[in-house]
Amino acid sequence: MVDEHTYKPNPAKVVKIIDETPDIKTFVLKFGKPADRKHFSFMPGQFGLFSLMGIGEAPFSMCSTPKDPEIKISVRNVGNVTNSMLTMKKGDLLGVRGPYGNGFPVDEIKGKDVIIVAGGIGFPPLASTVEYILQKRKDYGRIWVIYGVEHVNDIVYRSSASRWKRAKNLEMITTVEEKCKGWEGCVGLVTDPLKKLKINPANTVGLSCGPSVMLKFVSQAFQKLGIDDLDIHLSFERMMQCGIGKCGHCNIGDKYVCRDGPIFSLREIKRMQEEVW
Repeated sequence: MVDEHTYKPNPAKVVKIIDETPDIKTFVLKFGKPADRKHFSFMPGQFGLFSLMGIGEAPFSMCSTPKDPEIKISVRNVGNVTNSMLTMKKGDLLGVRGPYGNGFPVDEIKGKDVIIVAGGIGFPPLASTVEYILQKRKDYGRIWVIYGVEHVNDIVYRSSASRWKRAKNLEMITTVEEKCKGWEGCVGLVTDPLKKLKINPANTVGLSCGPSVMLKFVSQAFQKLGIDDLDIHLSFERMMQCGIGKCGHCNIGDKYVCRDGPIFSLREIKRMQEEVW
């Protein structure tokens, strides 16, 4: 629905900054008006557009949960806007508009086991999903969280992961592609741990976010486990600009990632008119 908030950014103040890696920071933002936070009501997997006056605007999925009073986004230095955002300090303001797109079907999958696979900076919407599930832990079955990065220094959300590991019936697996001294965890591709899982495919869903090439192989791994295409949900990272399917920057065939996604089931992906990988 297009309303006054569709294009109008509302100011939010940086109240905390978490240094995740040398080039990734998580910003905790608080709206100046409670009504603005109430309007920014999102589900895990949705995204917002965040702007710096005079610099530009960029899309980010929230890594916080809908219940949190503040919102959190993780920013990696990949261009002019993000480079400027990484210089922000406590008390600085960001413009926030949204939320946009759809989220992971967290309410529809209640009662099922859930495999969550994240790659690199594709973790934020899935971190939100993990936290959402833990807040409603009795509504879900077993949970696997598999997180893959190139190097140990790329790992984000370390404190959250430590807490997740202590959760009931949740297995947290972090894997690095580059073996290094002192690392005692898994080494290899993010799809490697998937091959070892013992699941009930009829009662399991797979959720993933990361680079397109990773999503291709993760979806194939989900299929090999016997998970139905309708129970595989992938979040696509494409350059989104307007948030409502008007500018055309994020179209895939007849779909717009910002409006029709960013979450698509594998069945939807197979029906798209353009190769997505």
